[in-house]
Amino acid sequence: MKLKYIALSLASIALLPLSSCGDFLEKVPDTRVELETVEQLRELLNNGYTKYNYSTPCELSTDNVIDNNAPDPDGVRFNLASYAATDDQAFKFEDVTMGMDNDSPSGIWEGCYHAIACANAVLERGLEMDKEGNLTSADVKKLHAVLGEAYLIRAYHHFLLAQVFCMPYRGEALNQTLQGIPYITKPETEVKPHYERGTLDETYKHIEEDLLLGLSLVDDSYYEVPKYHFNKAAANAFAARFYVFTRRYEEALKYADAAFNGSDPKTMVSDIWSQRGSMYYISDIGRYYTSMNRKNVFMNISTYSTSSRRTHGYRYTTNRDARRSTIQGPGPTWDNIKWTNSKTKETFAMHPCFNGLCGVAGESEYGSYFGGISSEQFEYTDKLAGIGYPHVVRMEFWAEETLLCRAEAKLFLGDIDGCVADLAIWDWARRQLGAGESYSFKDMTRAVIEKFYSKDQGDSKYKNGFGIMKPLHIDEVCPSDRYQLTEDKVPYLQCIQHLRRIETIHNGMRFFDIKRYGIEITHYFGRFNTPYTLKTLDEKCAMQIPNEVINAGLEPNTRFTVTEKDESTVEAPGSYVLVK
Repeated sequence: MKLKYIALSLASIALLPLSSCGDFLEKVPDTRVELETVEQLRELLNNGYTKYNYSTPCELSTDNVIDNNAPDPDGVRFNLASYAATDDQAFKFEDVTMGMDNDSPSGIWEGCYHAIACANAVLERGLEMDKEGNLTSADVKKLHAVLGEAYLIRAYHHFLLAQVFCMPYRGEALNQTLQGIPYITKPETEVKPHYERGTLDETYKHIEEDLLLGLSLVDDSYYEVPKYHFNKAAANAFAARFYVFTRRYEEALKYADAAFNGSDPKTMVSDIWSQRGSMYYISDIGRYYTSMNRKNVFMNISTYSTSSRRTHGYRYTTNRDARRSTIQGPGPTWDNIKWTNSKTKETFAMHPCFNGLCGVAGESEYGSYFGGISSEQFEYTDKLAGIGYPHVVRMEFWAEETLLCRAEAKLFLGDIDGCVADLAIWDWARRQLGAGESYSFKDMTRAVIEKFYSKDQGDSKYKNGFGIMKPLHIDEVCPSDRYQLTEDKVPYLQCIQHLRRIETIHNGMRFFDIKRYGIEITHYFGRFNTPYTLKTLDEKCAMQIPNEVINAGLEPNTRFTVTEKDESTVEAPGSYVLVK
């Protein structure tokens, strides 16, 4: 039988004394793994999930961060260093060319295609083993489950690449005019092969094909730790997200329901808010938030990442309007729950769920961060020397995000009451307060949503001032004859995008929502408040593919839009207060 190998890493060959030429030739010249059993295929898929984190470049491209070095309306600014030069480029929506670390577009590209390579190796050998017919019935069943996971891994990592490096999904016809990404379905066997990007339509069709194959085969019974793999709940949650992003709402609703598997979502949502009294350190909050024992966690991915360090103490943070429109801002049911900053005496509305679970930088003067997502788990390789690897565990699929996908699907299917019911469950989850706590919440009702997100409230400080409400151009991004954003649906979609923004703070997914909703955002950079704007369907919505990939011959993303700088907004030197 022909042997099949997957090269995991090349090893240098040392010139050592050899007993014979024959002995040398009989040895495998590098550290390859022979794939001959179903168990080996299953174990290889442990490497089939990206170890790099897309949150940093994506989050820096959203309205969730501001430049602390730019003056606020009172002229106050700070003198904080950027964590890396790549952060400056991402914040200005420029092509990121000054770094290739784990938290850069290069890292996203490398991490996703490494995972895809693992999946392809398993699929090639696994399909051969299936055809050979030498397996027991038990091994055949196990093999099919392994193949299901591999298809899902391949689909999801191509999906991530499309979200980062491509324009948003625009429907079958318009997608045929847009660049896709290379969809790799075979192990790489050549040196410097040539790849074509194809169209975005081809990319999404390949993703859907693999997604559906994976869904038909995945089986949780073969996982040692199911929540670190594409288990059934995670696979269905992925399908729900995929179909919401592609505006096929019947399918989105079907798969969101399947992710909950008949359970009431109210029994699955997070209880972290009622546990905050028992957690003192941010790391404790992070470990609890991503704990495998919690029902709301569908799938986690452990990454090598410094993304949590960037959320506080550096130049770009969740501060000012970004803070007031997310973790320390008002909402439809909690806008009358007021808090006071003990240092600045500023009064603001905030959901109580964030109290005690948020860290502050500079006593919150230059940023706050939610500890559940912004938590680093450090792996020491030498504790005495204090060296090792920073890890950030990503909660990649979870009940609350799937619930908001379902609410969006119900909205466009005309079930507004069902949509509100799901939003009320999300809101209820954040009311699981500690002993002796009580707050004057409103109920999440149609009237409350329509009032808070209404047009006549649009000029208040809660909307334009903080940027909670922004014009939505989903119909322009992905036109649909069947599903249109009519006036009666606007307040509810505004609510959904607001709650999604809170739910996904710091993890980068807001960038995906900005693209698909067609939200325009402006970043103000540096001491002169230089504006950089990301417009609806701006070509910069697709991050440029890495330089090293372009240099290897792959077609780069098209770039036609030039950022216009409005000189009328430039501040005169000396019109700010420098805070040391």
